Amino acid sequence: MTGREILQMIKEKTGLGSSALDTGKGKSKRSKHITHGFHMVKGKSKHAMEDYLVSEFKQQNNVELGLFAIFDGHLGHDVANYLQNHLFENILKEPGIWVDTESSIKNAYRRTDDEILDKSFSLGKGGSTAVTAILKDGRKLIVANVGDSRAVICKNGVALQLSVDHEPSKEKRLIESRGGFVSNLPGDVPRVDGQLAVARAFGDKSLKIHLSSEPDVSILPIGEDVEFLILASDGIWKVLSNQEAVDSIKHIKDAQAAAKHLIGEAVNRKSKDDISCIVVKLQ
Repeated sequence: MTGREILQMIKEKTGLGSSALDTGKGKSKRSKHITHGFHMVKGKSKHAMEDYLVSEFKQQNNVELGLFAIFDGHLGHDVANYLQNHLFENILKEPGIWVDTESSIKNAYRRTDDEILDKSFSLGKGGSTAVTAILKDGRKLIVANVGDSRAVICKNGVALQLSVDHEPSKEKRLIESRGGFVSNLPGDVPRVDGQLAVARAFGDKSLKIHLSSEPDVSILPIGEDVEFLILASDGIWKVLSNQEAVDSIKHIKDAQAAAKHLIGEAVNRKSKDDISCIVVKLQ
């Protein structure tokens, strides 16, 4: 059993995560200049760590795929854990994934959410946001997301956001058309039905009639002007702008060190959330 598998078993039993264990790095075999690193830190809340991630390269039918994802769970870690184990599997099962990529991604997200809702008795009432990225042969990047975890690239030194923050205030009409409402109380963020601070998520069976799990999808060719990719949960984006995040790590060559540094910046700025971060160096 590998160290990663042992860590996974521990997390499944306890739901715990720590910066000492949840950190690592790797590299592409086909394009050795492409490297990735990840780091996770538990926040100040009393509940167990609710984030999970995927950060790896794999071969499929003579194609090298970089698979990267952040799953930010809420009301428990079980849905995020399920996504870690099954979402990419469902995406790569789609017969049209390389032909009609956007539709295939949306089908896989929808199918995975249906599985989670069907298993709600064992997975519980919670949910999770998700941001996923597939790097195909180092040449094409496919990003999808539901919720407020974010994907940002550095292109010629400039930050470019590839994901969409699904905030309740931005989707108020859609939520109301489904019979829900968006609260906006003084001192609090907008929430779906006064509860959830994102407008799209996996799971959340009690709110699902008012929520969507359909992702926004971006497809981008990777040229020499794209320097690196950041995937991170909202614990970073609450305290750092996209450009601030890019600027803070653009001179750090090691991807794992960059991910760790970015989380350190967020903690220094008083972020109290669980934080997960992946950095993929493309040049």
